Amino acid sequence: MPRTLGSVLALGLILAPAPVAADEPPVARQQELLYRLRQDCGSCHGLTLKGGLGPALLPSALAGKSAEALAEVMLNGVKGTPMPPWGFEIAAGEALWLARRLMQGIGDEGLGDAP
Repeated sequence: MPRTLGSVLALGLILAPAPVAADEPPVARQQELLYRLRQDCGSCHGLTLKGGLGPALLPSALAGKSAEALAEVMLNGVKGTPMPPWGFEIAAGEALWLARRLMQGIGDEGLGDAP
């Protein structure tokens, strides 16, 4: 039975992965970023992000800060402090995505195991 263009397009929509917002990394990369957040950021900011050597990264601690400013800190670090620059590991859009997630609150479920 010949397939029509409509049936081929419909099949493609069914098999296509869920759409990701234009400013969000692909889902697999999101998982990698959240894993890195727990392992790399968590080593200073605490595995539950409640603080340690570095300050807490919970929504209450980030209130009043912009996602752009937080992303800038992630990418470039803070001179004169232990906060290193991560711009060699993550892209600007990924840092902004992480900052927004932190500001919303990630919770333990968002800091899953290795992808």
